[in-house]
Amino acid sequence: MAKAARAAQAWKAYREVTRPGTPGLGARLRAIPRLVGSVLNGSYPGMGRGKLAMLGLGVLYMISPVDVIPEFLMLIGVVDDFGVFLWLMGSLLGESGRYVEWERNHVRVLPS
Repeated sequence: MAKAARAAQAWKAYREVTRPGTPGLGARLRAIPRLVGSVLNGSYPGMGRGKLAMLGLGVLYMISPVDVIPEFLMLIGVVDDFGVFLWLMGSLLGESGRYVEWERNHVRVLPS
């Protein structure tokens, strides 16, 4: 991913999280476990299992000691991890924000 594309993706994620009226960063992060559960049990129609699997692979890539471009190649090895990190955070924050909005509109209020 080119530098400009990574910067644009980071800026887009920042604008999404800070846009007035949208869920904040904390709400989005807290929603991620609920999002995963809802995708897995099929109750959230906004995201498929395939995309969830891709996000999972991104997480595994970030924590894995095996790397496509090893860190010992100095800057190049760090740049690929950073690109995956930006994609992962942008995707997770965007999806979790949409999920929080979906929850707000679809959670039934139980009678008292």
